Amino acid sequence: MKTIALLFLAVVGLPGVCDGAEIPAPVQEIIDATVKNWSGNDTEWIDIFGPGKLDKLYSKDFVAKYHEAEKHPAMEEGISPFDYDVIVNAQDACPLQDLTLTPQTAADGKEEVVVSFRKMACGDAPEAQTISSVRFEMVIDGGKPLIDDIMMENADTKEMPSLKAEMVAIAKGE
Repeated sequence: MKTIALLFLAVVGLPGVCDGAEIPAPVQEIIDATVKNWSGNDTEWIDIFGPGKLDKLYSKDFVAKYHEAEKHPAMEEGISPFDYDVIVNAQDACPLQDLTLTPQTAADGKEEVVVSFRKMACGDAPEAQTISSVRFEMVIDGGKPLIDDIMMENADTKEMPSLKAEMVAIAKGE
């Protein structure tokens, strides 16, 4: 029952989207998985780059870069090129709070969705109040919106480094 209530709150708690814009399905699926992953429930981890998700949710360019990067797993026995959750930009987080998803148009005319949340709200440290942001750059491929890049805000510098750029560096062994 607790799981149903948390999922209901996660969905109902999402804000309305302005200007009649809708959240592209790939971003919504990734955020739903991330909310579930950090819900505190003992549920199976959802790999946002796992089978059935990579080719369905991401652009061809993103997928190609991911496949090159995954040849260099972050952990000796791992399969992922990352040793952290690329959405919360950390290895640890609490259940996400104050979640907002906002579709917008970037300066270059591309569509994107900005997602903001508190990832450490269960803690007592000053960072418990910090709002984290992630930008999803979108492309239309085959008539469907797909995630072309993910930019995770650096908490210290407030820069938004590109996940695709990180995958290129991993593939080069950097």
